[in-house]
Amino acid sequence: MRTIDWIDGAIELIDQTRLPDELVILRISTLEDLIGAISRLAVRGAPALGVAGAMGVALVAAAHPADTAVVEQAAQSLRDARPTAVNLAWGVDRALGRLVDGAAAVLAEAERIRDEDIAACASMAGRGANLVQALVGARPVRVMTICNTGALAAVELGTALGVVSELRARGLLEEVLPLETRPLLQGARLTAWELQQMGAPFRLLVDSAAASVLARGLADIVLTGADRIARNGDTANKVGSFSLAVAASHAGVPFVVVAPESTVDLATSTGKEIPIEERSADEVTMVRGVRTAPAGTRTLNPAFDVTPATLITAIITDRRVIRLDHGETPASVPLEPAAASSR
Repeated sequence: MRTIDWIDGAIELIDQTRLPDELVILRISTLEDLIGAISRLAVRGAPALGVAGAMGVALVAAAHPADTAVVEQAAQSLRDARPTAVNLAWGVDRALGRLVDGAAAVLAEAERIRDEDIAACASMAGRGANLVQALVGARPVRVMTICNTGALAAVELGTALGVVSELRARGLLEEVLPLETRPLLQGARLTAWELQQMGAPFRLLVDSAAASVLARGLADIVLTGADRIARNGDTANKVGSFSLAVAASHAGVPFVVVAPESTVDLATSTGKEIPIEERSADEVTMVRGVRTAPAGTRTLNPAFDVTPATLITAIITDRRVIRLDHGETPASVPLEPAAASSR
């Protein structure tokens, strides 16, 4: 099952806010419904957001084939829905670039982005598993991860969790240690659910246990995703990734980021330029509708943080491996040929 797809003139996507209790498919036929789904994280994950953005443009272009101003305004609304993840704006802009050729061309571009993501995730899985073996050795490994980077974050396979799936297929996975990932528990709700579907052995950790677990030598490698990668190799990812990288560095454990080339933003020089989304207080003061803090409590709720390149061992994309620990950067390593599309 795909996380997101275009079916009979509308967008269909898994409502990730309903997992793990129930698997619900949303059918999205208006811009307002799509922006709502993006904002409340019914669809999330950098690659999936790129597809959602492109399909959103296709949706509006089909409804207003003769009004480019309406489509362009809708595109801006989509870009603004989540500012940190560069894939959303990237997908919107790619689809919008075909508007001059008509609504059918916009939809074709959106479907091309979907198919490219499927191929890219397969490429990242293979490259990632190879690098893990090079870093850790050809033996079953213990992987720590944060947030959700599986099929739910992409279209089919995922980024960092796609690497985990490939390691398992090769008989090289001992255990996964996903962090629960407060405040919205994407690790507990989504990654644990995906690992169960995969049949992979795992033990769920509270976020605050990660540093001590790494220090005790209970994990061999940390694999994360990214929502934006700057020109120098700094990466923005789910809040908590920075502290996880600090802990991994202290423990001497490799910290590897897995993300598609569409997440690399060479126009952003360093992580200091990446906008950090601030989300509502209710996400911190409540857990799934149950209040856990006094009414009126003020919060600071950044959805992401930035991990400096100095703490990252390598970045794996669908078209290259960038060894930051060897002095490489996204600006210095050439691209290899793109993975073949599944189309």
